[in-house]
Amino acid sequence: MTQHVTEYRWLLPGSLRDAPRQERARVRRSTRDWIVDIIVFLLAAGLGLLSVETVQAEVGLPEPMRIADQLIGFAACVSVWLRRRWPVGLALVLAPVSVLSSVSGGAAVAAMFTVVVHRPFKIAAPVVAVHLLTIPVYVKLRPDPTLPAGWAMTLWTLVTLVVVMWGMFVRARRQLVVSLRERAERSEAEAELRVERARHLERERIAREMHDVLAHRLSLLSVHAGALEYHRGMPAEDAAKAAGVIRSGAHQALQDLREVIGVLRHGAEDTTPDRPQPTLADLAGLAEESRAAGMDVTLDLRIGDHGEVPAGLGRNVYRIAQEGLTNARKHAAAAPVSVVVAGGPGDGLTLEIRNPLTGGQAIPGSGTGLIGLTERAQLMGGRLEYGRAPDGRFRLSAWLPWRAEDVADAAGAA
Repeated sequence: MTQHVTEYRWLLPGSLRDAPRQERARVRRSTRDWIVDIIVFLLAAGLGLLSVETVQAEVGLPEPMRIADQLIGFAACVSVWLRRRWPVGLALVLAPVSVLSSVSGGAAVAAMFTVVVHRPFKIAAPVVAVHLLTIPVYVKLRPDPTLPAGWAMTLWTLVTLVVVMWGMFVRARRQLVVSLRERAERSEAEAELRVERARHLERERIAREMHDVLAHRLSLLSVHAGALEYHRGMPAEDAAKAAGVIRSGAHQALQDLREVIGVLRHGAEDTTPDRPQPTLADLAGLAEESRAAGMDVTLDLRIGDHGEVPAGLGRNVYRIAQEGLTNARKHAAAAPVSVVVAGGPGDGLTLEIRNPLTGGQAIPGSGTGLIGLTERAQLMGGRLEYGRAPDGRFRLSAWLPWRAEDVADAAGAA
């Protein structure tokens, strides 16, 4: 509540009027408001005191009228303290009062100035018009013997218009300050949203990478554990080797899991630096790792120089191939799997993985791997398709764009 009141404090009173009632009632005069109100009161009282001499010197004015003029003027000056609460009402009341009392002229000008500053034009214009209409009446009832009526009307009209223009300038300046402040707050909020959005995207990116890595490692662990379970009569050397692979894979999987938890708990900026990302050249190692797990994997790379492939493109191809081999290991572990990567600059890069639908170890999964791959491909401007092919085998096909100018960028980075 206090924060909102502080915000409303610096708005124009016209905007403050639209604030919630419970917050508006809590707003009190600040030190600056007290200083301004005292100055306005002293100016109104000073103009009234100057008018007292004129009233005293006015010829033909009865004594009771002089006393009433001064008493009304004193009350009008005191009423200036109400200009913040009822600016329009006070200005409309003091307009005819200033006709009857010369001493109240300063208070009437202060009230009109307050309306011009704190209210929009559609409200301030009628109030100013009422004050302008009282000028001929005042000149008629209280003529100045030293100044012709026409000149007197022109003088008071010019004074009124100067006060109005001054009030409009003050209002425009305050509106500019409020606008700049709101723009700065909006820019700050947008900057915070951009930072939060960047953090969220970074978390998603790291979590997606860890999902791909963890799924691959855990599927390898499942294969080796299954081998130990179903081949109890294997030589001790092979069993030790498989156990060593399981231990190493479990250790790496735990490290990956810690990174994921760190990302979700603290944010991407608090985690350790990213590990080296895989490239297209690492596909051979991925295929060899799958063969070591007992899979029959055939890798066909129909690309000349792997170094020409941009790092981002190679990383995404690697991740898609990794997820495809993981799925094949889950559902067709004993079936041959073919991986074909072809393409070139300008034509894009195509990855195709085929394997028979034979049924595998039924390793449980999240069911979102292929959905994540589709999103990964679409984010790069490519496409991904999967399903049963006409030959009866399961087919995973991805096409990712490879612009011709990316070759020059990759060569320059190297």
